[in-house]
Amino acid sequence: MSDQDKKLIDDKPEGLISHLLELRQRLLKMLLAITIIFLILSPFMQDLFTWLMQPLLEQFSEGNSMIATEVASPFLTPFKFTFMVAIFLTAPYWLYQVWAFIAPGLYQSEKRFATPLLVSSIVLFYCGALFAYYVVFPIVFDFFNKFAPSGVTVMTDITHYYDFVLALFFAFGVAFEIPIATILLVKTGFVSIEKLKEYRPYVFLSCFVLGMMLTPPDVISQTLLAVPMYLLYEGGLFFSARFIKADQNAETEL
Repeated sequence: MSDQDKKLIDDKPEGLISHLLELRQRLLKMLLAITIIFLILSPFMQDLFTWLMQPLLEQFSEGNSMIATEVASPFLTPFKFTFMVAIFLTAPYWLYQVWAFIAPGLYQSEKRFATPLLVSSIVLFYCGALFAYYVVFPIVFDFFNKFAPSGVTVMTDITHYYDFVLALFFAFGVAFEIPIATILLVKTGFVSIEKLKEYRPYVFLSCFVLGMMLTPPDVISQTLLAVPMYLLYEGGLFFSARFIKADQNAETEL
């Protein structure tokens, strides 16, 4: 065994320890950022939860209201939502920490490709959540309230409401990442654009199946998720073609 090989072996434990220490430091920074934002928001947790309830409250008829069926839920539910908001708002920072940890192991060309995708994924997730709140929630809650049987007073439990809207936030946020997933599949050579275009009928059907699995069991929210998912898939095909063309132009110049 050469001296160089011995040196590489001797350096491995130190390298692993340094990476673990860096990972620990970055995780602490992420937790600290979330904690700070949570503490800043905590005096406003009731206002934040009122904002979350607004799409449903606007659909209630006079005399209807939301209820709390558990003793601690008037405090715990706004508390949990405020913590989720803190995670949501600090997403750019803790994703940057993840990126800063893995970036040194990437080639320069990979960094140039990954950076815009990272930024785009954050923006698209936010857009998906905002789309759910401002477009989907009013339509879904209006539909539910109109079809309530006569003599039934709609009084939704705040904990069940929180679970319901959180699932929709997550579903639409993830669904809006479809262009990123499509671009990655094409960029890595896993599948060609031509093949993805051939899969359009299956993707269209899959969007409705996923909409059924990711959203509550009603046709309105399923459709409101499935249609944007397919349009985002088409957007992913469009931008994938642009990326490939840009790569070909760069190779030609070289």
